[in-house]
Amino acid sequence: MTTAIATYPSLRDRVVLITGGGSGIGAAITRRLAEQHAKVAFIDIADGPSNDLVAELKDQGHTVHYEHCDLKDIEALRRSIGTIREALGPITILINNAAHDERHATPEVTPEYFDDRIAVNLRHQFFAAQAVLPDMQAAGGGSIVNFGSTSWMVGQGGMPIYTAAKSAILGLTRSLARDYGKFNIRVNAVAPGWIMTERQVSLWLTPESEKELMEHQCLKRKLVPDDMARVALFFASDESGACTNQQYVADGGWV
Repeated sequence: MTTAIATYPSLRDRVVLITGGGSGIGAAITRRLAEQHAKVAFIDIADGPSNDLVAELKDQGHTVHYEHCDLKDIEALRRSIGTIREALGPITILINNAAHDERHATPEVTPEYFDDRIAVNLRHQFFAAQAVLPDMQAAGGGSIVNFGSTSWMVGQGGMPIYTAAKSAILGLTRSLARDYGKFNIRVNAVAPGWIMTERQVSLWLTPESEKELMEHQCLKRKLVPDDMARVALFFASDESGACTNQQYVADGGWV
């Protein structure tokens, strides 16, 4: 399979914010946007891989900025976004990627755990968008890409709060798209299928689960983080200028 990737001139010098951009799908998006010569900032909680990624990309001559932040802390999120704005300029592309698909059984869920899972998987997407929308309005437009999941579409069990949060991202996307379209701000959602990040492979991939995956997907190969980065680039760029209020399923044809 070719590793060539499209070039999107509209991404050059744009200030992009990626949540959870230090590993997995987020790191792939960070790398690909840096290669497009965007000014890339990302927020993450894991310093080790995040600092390694910054060093790698700066060695290649790219502009990249990392902010350590626990996205459950909304005031810290707002401060991080303010620091990014001061360092790179107004943010006109937001990739709401961060999430955590921790398994949980319904009888064991407490109100506190419920709130924690919503905070990890949904709440920060709204508040990140809220923080950057004024930048986009002042600039005359922008793009928000919210990452959801196909887990709720395929009826996956074992993590009901995660799947509830991910389904809610579609409602968030459509509401923001309606409210901010008049400012030329586009809001779309991407729903990945099972993507072979290091975490997914180490925790969940077994011969049995791989067999199930190949039976359900139309494409008979494992999807990797870079597959999602390519989709994110398109929706971030002006090439998708007529696209908003949409959810794009990128799952190899399972749904």
